[in-house]
Parts: sequence; structure tokens; C-alpha cells
Amino acid sequence: MNCAKDDRYIASTIVDHITPHRGDETLFWARWNWQALCKRCHDRKTAQGE
Repeated sequence: MNCAKDDRYIASTIVDHITPHRGDETLFWARWNWQALCKRCHDRKTAQGE
């Protein structure tokens, strides 16, 4: 699901939350919970409910 794991190198354009924050501001701003993803990978992850 992630470009690097698939040996693709695409510019990351979205900061994704590894654990969904669901409105929790502490989790939203926790840098350890961020990962950079391209839009395609982010949309796929979101659609899968992760």
C-alpha cells in the first residue's frame, strides 16, 4: 500500500495519521503518528478504513 514498499518513488503530498485521530486533537498533532504518503496511497488507505 505504500510506494516505497512497492519500489515506486512518488512525491509525498499528504501527512497521514498512522492511527486515525477521530477528532482527538492530541492524537492529531502527535508527530509520532504522522507519515508522509502520496495521494494515491493515502486514498487507498482511507478507503480500506485503516
